Amino acid sequence: MKVMDGLRAAFGVAIAAASIGAWSQDGASAGASAGTAATASGGMTAKEARQANRALRRKVYAALAKHKEIDAGDISITAKGGAVLLNGTVDEASQINTVAEVAKGVAGVTSVTNKLSIRRPLYQ
Repeated sequence: MKVMDGLRAAFGVAIAAASIGAWSQDGASAGASAGTAATASGGMTAKEARQANRALRRKVYAALAKHKEIDAGDISITAKGGAVLLNGTVDEASQINTVAEVAKGVAGVTSVTNKLSIRRPLYQ
């Protein structure tokens, strides 16, 4: 009888341990899945990444607004993960490089792709 009671107790402890182990694995795998998704996007959710990109774009526009010689109305700025794309037109050739340098100087900008061109007058 003592052997049978000992086996039952050991079997009960084994089942309890397996249940606890299985329960903690479910939680760990769910956390690992969420962590993997967050890590794949640089530690941000898709919504947070969009918000960060918009904020960076606004920072670049604000930096350009400080340069009164540049008309940023015809410049579009796209930001994605620190990379900034400049499209549009400026009045003078020298402003193409100025806009790129201003964008590079903004905190959070890791690279700048400059696709700006000179605005041509309508009568030419």
